[in-house]
Amino acid sequence: MSDVAPRTFEVRHLQMGRALFAALAAIMITFSVDHSAPVGMSVFSGFAIATALILLLSAWLVFRAGERWQAVLLGTLTFVAGMVASFPALRTVDGFFTTVLVWALVTGAAELVIGVLGRRRGDAAAREAVFVGSLTVLLGVALLFVQRDYLLEYYIAQARQSFSLTGITIGVGVLGGYAAIVAVYLGIAAFSPRPDAAAAVETADTDAAGGRA
Repeated sequence: MSDVAPRTFEVRHLQMGRALFAALAAIMITFSVDHSAPVGMSVFSGFAIATALILLLSAWLVFRAGERWQAVLLGTLTFVAGMVASFPALRTVDGFFTTVLVWALVTGAAELVIGVLGRRRGDAAAREAVFVGSLTVLLGVALLFVQRDYLLEYYIAQARQSFSLTGITIGVGVLGGYAAIVAVYLGIAAFSPRPDAAAAVETADTDAAGGRA
C-alpha cells in the first residue's frame, strides 16, 4: 500500500477498536460480583492483548512510514503486559497490582509523550493520545495508593449479610473505572469530525466562494 494513497482505515477506526475493548472490560468488571485477583487479571489480560493487536495492526493499516513506531511501541508494551497477566501463577493480588501498575506507568508515559510530540506536529489524534496517556498514568498512580492488604468488614442490616471490602476489590474497581472512561472518550473522539477534514471543507468553501466572485 502506497503511503501517498488514500487509506481505507483511519485513526477513527483505531479509536473505535480501542473503545470497544475498553467498554467490554468495563462491562465485565462492573457486572461481575467477583472482583478477585484472578478475575481482574483475566479481564486485564484480554483487554491488553486485544488492544495490543488493534494497535499493531494499525501500524500498517492506519499510520504511514515514519509514524508507525508509535503504534508498534504502545502495542508491544501492552501485548507484553497482557501475556504476563495470562500466566495463572501470577494471578495473585501482588501480581495484579504489579502488572497493571507497571503497565499503566510505562505505557501511559509513552502515550503521553507521543501525544505531546504529536501536538507539536499538528497530528489530528494528538489530543486523544495526551488524554489517554495522562489517564493511564493516573491509573498507575492510583494503584500505588491502594493498600494491597486492606480489609474492611461491614454488615448491611437490610440485606442481613456481611460484606468485605478488600484492596484487590478496590484495585479491580479502579481498573474498571479507567476502562469505562477510556471507552467513552475514545468512542466520542472516533465519531467526532476530524480537524483536518473540517479544514478541508472550509478551504473548499473558500475556493468556491472565490470562484463565484
